Amino acid sequence: MAIAEAESESAVDMPSHWEVVLRAWEELDLPEGWRAEIIEGAISIMTPPKDEHARIIALINKWIIKEILREGSAIGEAEVHQNIDVRVPMRSGLYIPDLVVLPGSIMMRSAEHSAEDALLLVEVTSQSTAKMDRKPKLWGYAHAGVPLYLLVDRWDPDGGGGEITLFSDPENGRYTSITKVPFGKEIHLPEPFDLTLDTGEFPL
Repeated sequence: MAIAEAESESAVDMPSHWEVVLRAWEELDLPEGWRAEIIEGAISIMTPPKDEHARIIALINKWIIKEILREGSAIGEAEVHQNIDVRVPMRSGLYIPDLVVLPGSIMMRSAEHSAEDALLLVEVTSQSTAKMDRKPKLWGYAHAGVPLYLLVDRWDPDGGGGEITLFSDPENGRYTSITKVPFGKEIHLPEPFDLTLDTGEFPL
């Protein structure tokens, strides 16, 4: 076999950067409560959330579950999950949102765990993750076509206080509709949720 042919076959067998990072992520062994994500091709380690962070997640989870259980709900078959991964290979991203709402059983989602499987993704910022939630994840979710991304920003850089933003209508890698309200105001999740969230109980 010629040297050029051998080099060509070797190049074909070479795993991609995404495959190598994904394999490294799968082999991590973290303490309970810690999370690892792949942000733009690099593995990031997050500490367990603080009580205020967990409180906001618990409230949103409760409201969505209540709507799922309501007779006649349009999301009656949906499931809400924490600590599951969603992936956006085109952005070299593997994220673990604070909440993931899937349209049906988690066993029915794609083998690739694509972010586009979700109806809604929720991120609550902490001081260490805020920049990632605001930009890389926002772009990743938009590129994946996630219909609704709810960002609960406890340190909003524009308003200075707590803000909650709903990104919707993804198109060509960006969200074309954005609704933002300060903590204390209501925000409405459109169909299929048709659900109004009261942020008055959100701690800073």
